[in-house]
Amino acid sequence: MMRAFLSVISVLIILMASLVPVHAEQADPPVYIYINLWENKLYLRTDKGEVLASYRIAPGAVDTPSPIGLFTVTKKSLNWGGGFGSRWLGINVEWGTYGIHGTNRPEHIGRYVSHGCFRMKNKDIEKLYPLVKVGTPVIIDGPIMGHERLTYRVLVPGSRGALVKLVQNRLKAAGYYNGPVHGHFDKHFERAVFRFQKKEGLAVTGQIGLEDLVYLGIVE
Repeated sequence: MMRAFLSVISVLIILMASLVPVHAEQADPPVYIYINLWENKLYLRTDKGEVLASYRIAPGAVDTPSPIGLFTVTKKSLNWGGGFGSRWLGINVEWGTYGIHGTNRPEHIGRYVSHGCFRMKNKDIEKLYPLVKVGTPVIIDGPIMGHERLTYRVLVPGSRGALVKLVQNRLKAAGYYNGPVHGHFDKHFERAVFRFQKKEGLAVTGQIGLEDLVYLGIVE
């Protein structure tokens, strides 16, 4: 059931690719990065859907999942070294610092091992780096829980990530939350969670658990 629900998200993300504006400096033809966390692969595609290149990646570990959604490359850097490898492509995730980068542990590529970033072999990101400019759209598609074996997560004050952002969207649409949809479970959002749970007759915990996720239609 969970996979079926998330397939709808996947389709929406792919369809929205054509709506993401391309930076004025973008090469011709316009390109975007598509990251598929079901496959642990990164694709460079044209706006027509043609695949120009594909690479294996290592995304976030179970407890430090990678972001899901629509983002943009905001920074390019050379030779970060160490665990960040030879190249860095920063993306504008609201709840933390995330990027696509190289690694000094290429044997980990294909596994869920990072702190949320997307690791690539140095030789691969060195090929990708000159093809991507600041402003390039980045579409990240995958399980909203961060790992396909997880059916839900408990969100508590201090939690961050795509699931927090999704719940914020739902509570905002229902009129319980009027703050920014930024993926941070802060004090303002905690108060909204209390209001939501009390009004809807749910257990008033100030946390988002399985019962709340089911009630919101996020999991079944």
